[in-house]
Amino acid sequence: MSPSSTEARRRSPLRRLLADPQAVLSASLLVLVVLLGLLTPLLTDHGPNQVNLDAINAGVGEHGYLLGGDKSGRDIFARLLHSIDTSVVSALIGTSIALAIGITSGLVGGYFGRRTRAVTEWVFNLVMTFPGLLLLIILMPVTKGDYKATMVVFGVLLSPGIYRLVRNLVLGVKNELYVDAARVSGLPDRRILRRHVFTVVRGPVIIATAFLAGSSIAVQSGLAFLGVGSSTVPSFGAMISEGFTNLYEEPQQFLWPSLALGIITASLVLLGNALRDALEGGRPKPSRIVTATSYRPSATEVPSVAGLLTVEDLAIAYPTPTGELKEVVSGVTLSVAAGETLGLVGESGSGKTQTAFAALGVLPPEAVVTRGSIRLDGRELLGLSERELRAVRGTSIAYVPQEPMSNLDPSCTVGAQLVEGVRAATPMSGREARERVLALLARVGIPDPERTFRSYPHQISGGMAQRVLIAGAVAGRPLLLIADEPTTALDVTVQAEILDLLRDLQKDLNMAVLLVTHNFGVVADICGRVAVMREGTVVETGTTDDLFAAPRHPYTRKLLDSILDETALRTDPPTASAGALETETR
Repeated sequence: MSPSSTEARRRSPLRRLLADPQAVLSASLLVLVVLLGLLTPLLTDHGPNQVNLDAINAGVGEHGYLLGGDKSGRDIFARLLHSIDTSVVSALIGTSIALAIGITSGLVGGYFGRRTRAVTEWVFNLVMTFPGLLLLIILMPVTKGDYKATMVVFGVLLSPGIYRLVRNLVLGVKNELYVDAARVSGLPDRRILRRHVFTVVRGPVIIATAFLAGSSIAVQSGLAFLGVGSSTVPSFGAMISEGFTNLYEEPQQFLWPSLALGIITASLVLLGNALRDALEGGRPKPSRIVTATSYRPSATEVPSVAGLLTVEDLAIAYPTPTGELKEVVSGVTLSVAAGETLGLVGESGSGKTQTAFAALGVLPPEAVVTRGSIRLDGRELLGLSERELRAVRGTSIAYVPQEPMSNLDPSCTVGAQLVEGVRAATPMSGREARERVLALLARVGIPDPERTFRSYPHQISGGMAQRVLIAGAVAGRPLLLIADEPTTALDVTVQAEILDLLRDLQKDLNMAVLLVTHNFGVVADICGRVAVMREGTVVETGTTDDLFAAPRHPYTRKLLDSILDETALRTDPPTASAGALETETR
């Protein structure tokens, strides 16, 4: 990345906006137009409906009329100024109503489950069946010709477009890893929607807002052009209609309102594009990785085995195209004691991550826990509501994911995200949370905590991002830390540093660690016990020393035999599939 591009990314949206000639020009025109409307009493002494019979079709400057008079003897300049006020009010009412309804419903419908989305879909599909302009004309007896009431109705009719835009954007971002990380850290849904979801959808919403404002102005003017509504309200549409009927005698009467309306609508669209570019141009787009969100609990209660975390006879199934359930995890039983590190190993698709996600309560919506029990410190986790799970996450159980850069929100600074998680786990002031975060960043080995605190995710390295996630995970001093491939995509030196860090933190906090990995080198380095999974079942459990020295199950021996050492010839094929050592897909 060149220094110039790096500097461009670091600039604030306001500075990028001021550097864009399109934004400056369009904003200046809009500000000028609005100021002319606000200063109407100072710029003219004539009312919009004041008639001077001597000034009928008066020329420019005649009878004190700056732009002349219309066919009724009214001041064209005064009517233009008052029409600006009418257009601004129309845009504010129509746009505000559409945004309030559309954004709220889109966030709710896109983020929450299928049932909620089905209700919102039905409502907005119904609204879209109404013929908009015809409905506004039909409702004129109800609105009594008041253009403000008409714009309220029009705002409701505009809301389905905003709803669909926001809903689609939320569906695309709600399963990003950093949203899952925020959910696992214990943040409530409203804060996730406000801080991590809405910041991503605001760019397209801003450009849509410009079109909404232009549409509101155009519809109000169109209704006035058709003669629908109060004839006493000055409007560009009414002026264009009157100028059209007098086009051959005084064409400038048609020109002035058309030119003003065109400048306003064009400036709105250009400014919306510039705002979108300024808000989104300095941030890298998050990678599109689909992860889990929620699960259906099982009512089965099974007596637990000893340990801080105990998983007993866990089974997870997914529906097939025929409607039948297919188990991907079957009868998993394992336990992790306080202060212990258990390695959960196996090839891709063996069910390691599914088991870990079940403990976290972030399985996909279609997943069904058909039986089993998951207890943390004696408390059953299956069957807890989302609110109850939030109270557990971040304090009793924490999560360190793989792919650290994808688990940090690119639209927020590192410090803001960590402070948010700390305050969600432990109520405290913003200053206290900031001090704790800085101390944690120093504790995990970041050399310049202040700089990292102020940085965006794209400004730090992968190894540093992993340390940031570990700092956020241990902020609430959890009883159990689930680490899912924490050294994936890191070089060997950084891997060793991350493992040393996890080992030190475990000793300091007396945490239990469930380490999901495919790397037997990591297992040998940090794990005291190992559970080997194959095709959704645990085939062998034992101490690390015993498993490496004398594996009992044939599958475990194949996994160990697939590791190349200094005595193996690189031309010899391994005895187990190389897929056994790949990162487990989600």
